[in-house]
Amino acid sequence: MFIRFLCVLATLWLAGPAHALTADEARAISIGDTDARIAALNQAVLTADDKTAAFLQALSDEAVKVAADKVFIIKDGKGFDPLSAAEVTVPPSAEDVVSNNRMRGELDSALAALKLFSSNEQTRLKAIKQLQSDADESKLPLLEKAFVAEQNPLIKEQLALVRAGALLNSADQSKRLEAAKLLRSSTQANTKTMLLERLKQEAEPDVKSALQLSLRQVEAALAWGDRLGAIFSGISLGSILLLVALGLAITYGLMGVINMAHGELMMIGAYATYVVQVLFQKYLPSAFDWYLLAAVPVAFLASALMGAALERGVIRFLYGRPLETLLATWGISLMLMQLVRTLFGAQNVGVENPSWMSGGVQVLGNLSLPYNRLVIIGFAVFVLLAVAWLIGRTRLGLFVRGVTQNRPIASCMGVNTARIDTYAFALGSGIAGLAGCALSQVGNVGPDLGQGYIVDSFMVVVLGGVGQLAGTVYAALGLGVLNKFLEGWAGAVLAKIAVLVFIIIFIQKRPQGIFAMKGRSAEA
Repeated sequence: MFIRFLCVLATLWLAGPAHALTADEARAISIGDTDARIAALNQAVLTADDKTAAFLQALSDEAVKVAADKVFIIKDGKGFDPLSAAEVTVPPSAEDVVSNNRMRGELDSALAALKLFSSNEQTRLKAIKQLQSDADESKLPLLEKAFVAEQNPLIKEQLALVRAGALLNSADQSKRLEAAKLLRSSTQANTKTMLLERLKQEAEPDVKSALQLSLRQVEAALAWGDRLGAIFSGISLGSILLLVALGLAITYGLMGVINMAHGELMMIGAYATYVVQVLFQKYLPSAFDWYLLAAVPVAFLASALMGAALERGVIRFLYGRPLETLLATWGISLMLMQLVRTLFGAQNVGVENPSWMSGGVQVLGNLSLPYNRLVIIGFAVFVLLAVAWLIGRTRLGLFVRGVTQNRPIASCMGVNTARIDTYAFALGSGIAGLAGCALSQVGNVGPDLGQGYIVDSFMVVVLGGVGQLAGTVYAALGLGVLNKFLEGWAGAVLAKIAVLVFIIIFIQKRPQGIFAMKGRSAEA
């Protein structure tokens, strides 16, 4: 039935060809009471050309003056004729055209309606989004004209829904009933708002019943969007926790070092990304969209080198003494934060997304998947696979596993345990830098960046099972999804508390975490 309506709608009406703005139209839109100006505006929009659109934009920008019934556009302090676009002299007696809030709203709606004919699909989609809450019966001819001209079936369907929204407040009962039926297929959040507002005013039983049925169907569609959105947000949060916890799974899970400076190593990776961005902006502006590809190895190396220096200078003297490593690394974390404040200032710095990470995929009316989040999820999977391959398939990984399981025997077999400790700690620190690089694309970069993730990353490693990469994956994604679902039900603060209580209970029942350490170890 909906498709049949679209076919009928395509043959209902075609407005006449565009014509040049006339002096009478310009005066009628600029002078008089608001109702008369709006009526003239709606009439002019039906056959608007480029000069009409430019004049309406000038009115919206409050850049129009009127003198002796003659209208002028003001640009850069000069006057122009809206009909010929020629520069003219504006008399001193000219007064500004003043528009009230209602008129400004109508101008914005008219400009959005004109954008329905843009050659750019994104521009048309933005115009439709704006008209979803602003369209009324006066815009129906223009909406139908745009519908006939539209070639994209998805945009065409959204135009039909905007048209239905415009009919919802019609004085004609049959049109309101038609609009209520058409809106049942909508997945837009503002459709629910329109239906609720109309229900408060509707007196006709048939229309009211149709509105209630449409509201239930729209709410059901929005509920699915909310659920899928919570799952995606949970996976996105889980991927960030996974990136943060992967490095900790090596330094703490495999090496047994309680590194309270892990968050600051992540912060170093984020600031390294910021520095690369600044260098690209200054020296390679034409290649700015690719700065992130250069920032990834730089962030890894910056954090890895800092981690290697930390291990060689402090940690190597404290192996087997976890409380001392905790205190020492906590002091180092404070020093690193102060160092960053000294170099970059105490305020957050801005890291921009490349153009290919801007925007998102619109899955449902109330569900959009941002490109930057999708890229981070893919990046987290790539880093996880790389770490698993490095630990499980390479000579370095074999040595790391051997040293962490039985240091004396590994040393007897000729393994340079001191060097392996440095390599492993640097690897874990470098992965923290990659996490900072990813976080810079979704949040603020500041001296306190690491403080918000250090506790969560420790919880992920302990819950997953110390030294178990698979457990880290399950714990990160599980906690991310659980936290987002609880946030929607109880709020952010109570969700954090509930997750912490869950982890405490789980660890009491299963101290070894989700996955227990397998095989022999020095403590076995």
